[in-house]
Amino acid sequence: MIIEKLLRRFDISSEREDYIKIHDTVESGIEFKGTNLWILIFAIFIASVGLNVNSTAVIIGAMLVSPLMGPILGMGYSIATYDFSLFRKALVNYLFAIVAGLLTSAIYFYVTPIYQAHSELLARTQPNIYDVIIALVGGLAGIVAISSKNKGNVIPGVAIATALMPPLCTAGYGLATANWGFFFGAFYLLTINTVFIGTATLITVRLLQYPIRDYANEHQKTMANRWVSFLVLLTTIPSIYYGYLLVQKEHFIQNANNFITNESYIEGDFLLKHELDPAKKQIKLIYGGKLINDSEKKRLNSRKAIYGLASTTVIVQQGFSINDVSGDLTQSDRYQAEINQLKTELSRNIQRQDSIGALNKATGLLFNEIKPLFPDVRYCSAERQTFFTNGGKTSNYTVVVLGSANLTQTGRDFTKIKNWLQVRLKSDSIKLYVEKAVP
Repeated sequence: MIIEKLLRRFDISSEREDYIKIHDTVESGIEFKGTNLWILIFAIFIASVGLNVNSTAVIIGAMLVSPLMGPILGMGYSIATYDFSLFRKALVNYLFAIVAGLLTSAIYFYVTPIYQAHSELLARTQPNIYDVIIALVGGLAGIVAISSKNKGNVIPGVAIATALMPPLCTAGYGLATANWGFFFGAFYLLTINTVFIGTATLITVRLLQYPIRDYANEHQKTMANRWVSFLVLLTTIPSIYYGYLLVQKEHFIQNANNFITNESYIEGDFLLKHELDPAKKQIKLIYGGKLINDSEKKRLNSRKAIYGLASTTVIVQQGFSINDVSGDLTQSDRYQAEINQLKTELSRNIQRQDSIGALNKATGLLFNEIKPLFPDVRYCSAERQTFFTNGGKTSNYTVVVLGSANLTQTGRDFTKIKNWLQVRLKSDSIKLYVEKAVP
């Protein structure tokens, strides 16, 4: 009983749209003419500009506008129902859209002054098995939504998840710049999305037992199914390999970061930066400080196997470049001089921060002390500031601002207040400003 109730929750037969309406919806989205053609042109330009300026929001807009999914759903639907005339119509329109998209985006990227490949372009050039999963599940969601009376906002979501226009325009970028790695990578992503959205549509239509639209003999059915299986297999195999490479890359990066976090400490040195090269399985550590001896390098290499990095090359480099130390010093002396210089600079910064903190604390005490001496003072502020002149000369002053309820009386006491501040703050470089206290 419980299982039956649970299974009824997954039953969509009661929400299914009329088969004739489903067919009309699919068929109306196939052909690129009139409104659909203009929307296709606009979507191509929007996607190209979005990729060019690296704008995610614009690219998402192009995905939503694009009518490219129509003929793909049409191809899957027509094969499932053996409506080969509809399949030919969908295929012709799809190929027209692909050619139009490639040429239009290639022309745009050829004439645009911005030619650098940003992250949004790069993201469409390395497809893998995860893109197959996204396209398959997205295609299932799309055809189920079309088959239902309650379509909701599924179709826009599917358009974003199974991006079709961005990889097409990225392929156009590769064509315009003769970057064939970009072209084939993006075109392969487009192929993955096309094949598996169509396959998901075919599977869903068959499972929901849509009526056969046209007569087909057993030979035609067998050939159609074989071609679909061949295309699915041909598209999937490279994506599995690229997915494997992606997993290996992520494992390498994670293990390498753990290794660096736990093992990179060398006494007397500090790690300036590190570089990871997953393709070459290489970790480069660049240090600043004393000269690193061979025993430390051997120690680092002996520890890498613990983190699953046995075949990884660990390169240890000294990164200091001493420009302000005499060239006749030994390398060790230069490193020590640089360390001393860094320590001095750090000490100065700490002292400066301490002095600022001390001054901020002293301001409260300053107000409590000045108030009985000069009752008209309502508030005060003290801060160490640097003054610049046209000649580039700088001077440091302690700037004190007083808020007075009686400017006339405070003006008479101005010299007394300034002299008192100089004694109190033990500084001759005092700049005193008096303003009307805000009520």
